[in-house]
Amino acid sequence: MNSRRILRYFNIAVAVLLAAVLLAVYWLGWRPLPKTSGTLRAPISAPATVTRDPLGVPHISAASIEDALFLQGFVTAQDRLWQMDALRRLSGGALAEVMGPSALESDLRMRRLRLARLAEIQYGALPASQRAALAAYTRGVNYFIETHRDRLPVEFVLLGYHPRPWRGLDSLLIGLFLFHGLTNTWELELQKLRLLSQGNRAMVEALYPVRTGKEPAPGSNGWALAGWRTASGKPLLAGDPHLEYSLPSIWHPVHLRAPGLNVIGVALVGVPCVIIGHNAYIAWTMTNLEFDVQDLYSEKLDPASGRYLFAGQSEQAQLEVASIAVRGQPAVTLKSWVTRHGPIVAEDRGQRWALRWTAAETAASFRFPFLDVNRARNWAEFRAALAQYSSPPQNFVYADRDGHIGYQVAGALPIRKNHAGDLPADGSSGQQEWAGFIPFEDLPSLLDPPSGLIVSANQNPFPPDYRYRVSGYFAPYYRAAQIRALLGAAKAWKAEQMLAVQKDVYSPFHHLLARHAVDACDRQQKFDPRIKPAVELLRHWNGQMEKDLPAPLLAVLLEQHFRKAVVERASPGNSLAYRCEIAPAALEELLRSRPPLWFENFDTVLLEALSGAVEEGQRMQGRDVRRWRWGEYNRLVLGHPLLARLPIIGSYFQIGPVGLSGGTTTVKQTTPRIGPSLRMVVDFADLDHSLLNLPTGVSGHPLSGHFKDQWEAYYVGRSFRLGFEQVEARSVLKVVPGE
Repeated sequence: MNSRRILRYFNIAVAVLLAAVLLAVYWLGWRPLPKTSGTLRAPISAPATVTRDPLGVPHISAASIEDALFLQGFVTAQDRLWQMDALRRLSGGALAEVMGPSALESDLRMRRLRLARLAEIQYGALPASQRAALAAYTRGVNYFIETHRDRLPVEFVLLGYHPRPWRGLDSLLIGLFLFHGLTNTWELELQKLRLLSQGNRAMVEALYPVRTGKEPAPGSNGWALAGWRTASGKPLLAGDPHLEYSLPSIWHPVHLRAPGLNVIGVALVGVPCVIIGHNAYIAWTMTNLEFDVQDLYSEKLDPASGRYLFAGQSEQAQLEVASIAVRGQPAVTLKSWVTRHGPIVAEDRGQRWALRWTAAETAASFRFPFLDVNRARNWAEFRAALAQYSSPPQNFVYADRDGHIGYQVAGALPIRKNHAGDLPADGSSGQQEWAGFIPFEDLPSLLDPPSGLIVSANQNPFPPDYRYRVSGYFAPYYRAAQIRALLGAAKAWKAEQMLAVQKDVYSPFHHLLARHAVDACDRQQKFDPRIKPAVELLRHWNGQMEKDLPAPLLAVLLEQHFRKAVVERASPGNSLAYRCEIAPAALEELLRSRPPLWFENFDTVLLEALSGAVEEGQRMQGRDVRRWRWGEYNRLVLGHPLLARLPIIGSYFQIGPVGLSGGTTTVKQTTPRIGPSLRMVVDFADLDHSLLNLPTGVSGHPLSGHFKDQWEAYYVGRSFRLGFEQVEARSVLKVVPGE
């Protein structure tokens, strides 16, 4: 009897617990899911619709551009409100207020950069029409917040706070955060200064080439093919910008349709308009230019008074005091001096460096030109819109329905007169100041090249005889050259074939390095017999960075050990300090030219590096090199920034661990942190057969079917049709005027 009673009580307890769990799942995860069908009242001027396609992409049809942007703000908040709030907090240095001490260092960094202040200046500088576009989007976000305070996304509930109203400058703040991520090069100046202070100047300079002499001209990946290279006779445009992985994605797909506007593509989360995409006339994609738009200035500053020297005169720095709220702890006060060059961002043994950055220099004349880009109908209108663009500097790749393809650099690029920008400038002399910005008409531009092909992959696009000093940390030529080689080897290209190019994982650099190591072994009479299996592995390798192969891991470890030897020779004691994107090209030049100043015998250095690579690999993956796997090293774990930390159920809110094919010098550029943030192909033969794929999904709600539904296709290199004129409707939300 007792046992039956205990069993009954146990069953009741289990049932109650299960009911409580189901209720919690419904209340916290299901209730906040967006309303995608039925009727919604909203303060718009005329009836509108939001049609969701099979992937959850919102296709907005409205009676005015203002209404369309209002609804874009609304649907973005529907899908991504917590991500939007987290991004503006991250950008503005206010994340620790809700996340606690773990976010304090990030907040301090953002406050020193003054992103919130720059956003205020930018917003104040906008012309009325552009501010109106931001205002319409902002009203849409706030209407969602106001009408959903009782069913906010689960992250707000877990962290115990409500979002404050959205502001137009919050959108600009998120844009500044991306600007910072794409142009954050000032630490490389200190890195190079450290190497020079303890090394051989000529050798150290060789590790930081601005160009390699092998860059395709002109020039993330982006390319356009003229009609005579395609099966349809119409241009194709492809883009897959490389950014840091995130769950959910930094991009939000959207289609905006209103009188005078019909554009589809991806928006930056929290920012209105389409940033990359196409309309009925033109298509465009972007890659990061990599031009250096940040300079450190060494300031002779008294930290007590804020007085500093400039051009023989004493000037007063501005003291900025910020209070940073920290959840569960007292607020932290940050005091920062700001000179004429910018905020003090680094100090070391009495030296202080201020950061000069084009984001600050152009804030008072800032423009947001993307609505004009979205409405452009030809090359001239597209370039006129980009002439307003100042940040961050980008390569824009273009195609249109009339058969043209084009390339345009846009952004504010500083003119440096008496310094190169690769080392801290003297802030006190007044002789190393910027002399304005390169005029838009002097920036690289190209329309309809005879080759019928435009390729941009972050390589240096400036000609050797360019009239202005070129400073930057450009990518090596490998990706751009490989794309050009693949596309140039065939004609009659189709949209779906672009995916094969986007997922190409051949590494010319690592293949070259492997051949040099094999040749070194063949030339040497004596070498460590333990590396013979590794040599044979490299001998038969085809340079493909496939996740299930052992040779890519061996080649990457060989690169790391060879690089350490090279840097140690150039600047003893600093082999671990050197990080530069163009490093593989610098190493290749040394391998090809083998200057005796560096090493008496390069073969010996290569074999020693190979021995070190084998030893390191054996510690990680065992003694048999044939059983190593590149994907065990190049492995992605992509988790929701909050929910993936939950015990027991956290793994549901993440992707991986999963091995990645590709590497740092392949077209499909991958690391455990960075990869293609989207893949897009626009086909002017039939815009309804254009393709778009995100790494994750449209929704930020963990219980949504669109939270990570695109991952499997992304992982294997498939994509999805993005309807433009013919949209497959899975749900339709009718929006009618009214509160």
